[in-house]
Amino acid sequence: QVQLVESGGGLVQAGGSLRLSCAASGRTFSSYYMGWFRQAPGKEREFVGGISWSGSRRSYADSVKGRFTISRDNAKNTVYLQMNSLKPEDTAVYYCAASGVGIRDGYDYWGQGTRVTVSS
Repeated sequence: QVQLVESGGGLVQAGGSLRLSCAASGRTFSSYYMGWFRQAPGKEREFVGGISWSGSRRSYADSVKGRFTISRDNAKNTVYLQMNSLKPEDTAVYYCAASGVGIRDGYDYWGQGTRVTVSS
């Protein structure tokens, strides 16, 4: 099993940047695909980005391509989401998740979420 704890959320002005971190427990972290999802008020949770176990493959939602970057450090059991050029529509609770299946699906383990608010 994997336990996930996100951090790094907060309030930022439009155009600003934030870096989210997700610390994972468990010795098998490097064998999981890792992903970031978000859920805005009144909306369904959506995929933001994912990364393969080695870090060699990444996938992003169209809405964040070119602005967000996902990375991981398997030695630190941590995955990151660098968010640049933030927009008010990026406001949401961001969740880290782990999948044993693939970059975009099969996410079985979830963190508690960290809130990101982007002011206009």
